[in-house]
Amino acid sequence: MVKLRRPAGLEIDTGAILDALASVVAVVDRDLAILHVNTAGEQFFQGSADYLKGQKLTDMLPTDSPLFGLIQQARDAGHPVTEYHVTLSSPRIGHHFVNVQACPVAEIAGAVVINLQEQSIAAKIDRQLTHRGAARSVAALAAMLAHEVKNPVAGIRGAAQLLEQSVEPADRPLTRLIRDEADRVCALVDRMEVFSAGGPLQRDGVNIHEVLNRVLMLAKSSFGRHLHVVESYDPSLPPVYGNRDQLTQVFLNLIKNAAEAAPDPGGEVVISTAYWHGVRFAVPGRRSRVHLPLMVSIQDNGEGIPEDLRPHLFDPFVTSKPRGSGLGLALVAKIIGDHGGVIEFQSQPKRTVFRVMLPMYPPAEEGA
Repeated sequence: MVKLRRPAGLEIDTGAILDALASVVAVVDRDLAILHVNTAGEQFFQGSADYLKGQKLTDMLPTDSPLFGLIQQARDAGHPVTEYHVTLSSPRIGHHFVNVQACPVAEIAGAVVINLQEQSIAAKIDRQLTHRGAARSVAALAAMLAHEVKNPVAGIRGAAQLLEQSVEPADRPLTRLIRDEADRVCALVDRMEVFSAGGPLQRDGVNIHEVLNRVLMLAKSSFGRHLHVVESYDPSLPPVYGNRDQLTQVFLNLIKNAAEAAPDPGGEVVISTAYWHGVRFAVPGRRSRVHLPLMVSIQDNGEGIPEDLRPHLFDPFVTSKPRGSGLGLALVAKIIGDHGGVIEFQSQPKRTVFRVMLPMYPPAEEGA
């Protein structure tokens, strides 16, 4: 243990200083074996410092974990590397949303210090409220458009239909164009109307694996024919407290987005479910705060989400698709918000993951 001597002769134990930190601090060698870990790291990696010493991070995290890439970047660059909003997940450590800093140790060849700071629950709540606010703004806009736009557009379409009967044949493509564009405007307004409040959400115990199996059947028969789908389910997962039809819409949208992002050929989508110790959120219509222990992940191997879109990904009308409306993910955020759940994402080239955390069906209500 390194000791620092102050002018007054007081010795300071640097190990005690590291143990006092709330963030995880660990030192790994060139083979990713742990050389040192502080008290927060013991809790994070689920073991004592003596037990963890010599164990490799590759035995605790999947080989495609973004942490390994950051460690290698720090080695190659020779200076600290920082990445925000990183997800570290494995059966051993659970699921964590962290900010990561990796710094090479000059005195030990190949060694790197990693510092992991858990993202705050407040940040999750703030993002969730932002998603709900975006959905409410679309609902208000849809109500206005239905009243102020659909009726006049219907009149325009009817007038074009009447004109089509009396104009010269050479001009009929123009009247058909008017009708088609009027139909397109009405279809867009109809899509937005799904954001409008339709009364209390009708919920029950839902087997999320049945929902996912149905969505995959739809995907494989249409937009997902080119995909290699990997399913990794926890069969012991309890029922979700939700609306089956709305959850089907959520995962149909997410898997469709993943299918469109994945390359053709070579596209792969990984769908997994897990139980984790999530945070607690307020559910609309309930006074109590519920646990969100059920997580569904949708991962694709596409090019990733453009950096400039990420802060606004769940806002309405935000899309990277040339012909997209930008309402799919806004609708997903609204439905998950109505369920009292949370949706998060992490994106990098060849690995974009959307994670949906949902409440469990209350045992007290079973059989009611």
